[in-house]
Amino acid sequence: MYKVVITLFCCLVFTAAAQAQVLTGADRTEGYLPLLRGKRVALLVNQTAMIGHTHLVDSLLKLHVHIQKIFSPEHGFRGNADAGEKVGNSTDPSTGLTIVSLYGRHRKADAADLQDVDILLFDIQDVGTRFYTYISSLQEFMESAAENNKPLIVLDRPNPNGHYVDGPVLEDTSLRSFVGMQAIPIVHGMTVGEYAYMLNGEKWLKNGVECKLTVIPCKGYDDHTFYQLPVKPSPNLPNMAAIYLYPSTCLFEGTVLSLGRGTDLPFQVFGHPSFPKDLYKFTPRSTPGAKEPPLKNVTCYGYNLTGTPEAVRAEMDNKLQLKWLLQAYDLYPEKENFFTPFFNKLAGNTTLQRQIKQGLSEAEIRDTWEPALTQFKTIRKKYLLYAE
Repeated sequence: MYKVVITLFCCLVFTAAAQAQVLTGADRTEGYLPLLRGKRVALLVNQTAMIGHTHLVDSLLKLHVHIQKIFSPEHGFRGNADAGEKVGNSTDPSTGLTIVSLYGRHRKADAADLQDVDILLFDIQDVGTRFYTYISSLQEFMESAAENNKPLIVLDRPNPNGHYVDGPVLEDTSLRSFVGMQAIPIVHGMTVGEYAYMLNGEKWLKNGVECKLTVIPCKGYDDHTFYQLPVKPSPNLPNMAAIYLYPSTCLFEGTVLSLGRGTDLPFQVFGHPSFPKDLYKFTPRSTPGAKEPPLKNVTCYGYNLTGTPEAVRAEMDNKLQLKWLLQAYDLYPEKENFFTPFFNKLAGNTTLQRQIKQGLSEAEIRDTWEPALTQFKTIRKKYLLYAE
């Protein structure tokens, strides 16, 4: 018992020390302030763009940087809108700055948005999956920068799921959408800075345009660093357990099950009213960030996967876990109604759904992800900034 306690204590001390040594791109102001001096600046940011305990916008204003406007991604500038909720333009009450929403009818900054801007800056905390839409916003922001001849600075941040690469690669171009714009696996293992270099280098931006890109990298970080996110990246990823589980449990978004939106454990539980009544019980409610969750006010039965961040990260075993999805499909009585049309967009193919229906094992399914996964890893190596 004492050995376990000592080991755990040492682990916590080590991870706390590692956390303290990490400097994000935003922290490294000496690398980008000279590029902003005398320029009219537009930022694509949300609530995660922090320098210590101060928002990047407030920090830059105090440093007399001329901020012309703010662009906001999914969930809005303050990060409190529901997933998929369309957010309109607004004014930031604390600074009086114009906020232009890039999630809704107007998803891409155009010439009118940028005519009074000299330079663009991107700073948003990502979680390292293809279907987390911040990298889609990054791509379209890079395209806007290139098309309007504006330089772009990306302030890099650690990827909490950067320690592995896994999942099917999106190869079916008909399934490309805002939850999957490029031929990358579900877990890509890159920071936004590395991914920006890949978008440029592989000519993946629309019409092959190239963005005038500067990445301010993190310091004291590599892709195996345990990094505790200081601010939740979106309303339904409230803790590190949810962030580690998200690459696997997000696939439930393409089924008729609840994955805990509207509870205290989003992306950490899954279930359905038809499952056995002796399983873990939860009831989704209308909550901030999940106003109309699936199966609202209906008691669901299923599984609670949460735990300490260290335990959940170990449970993931450096790979995308299909076991929970296969288990749920096996339990669900009306299998023909289990999947929704959204599932194939999340998976990036029509194959995974068919394989599950055919009863293939997780090992058999994983085998089919090659050689596309190996090919992606080869391309990825060219753009890595933090690999050991």
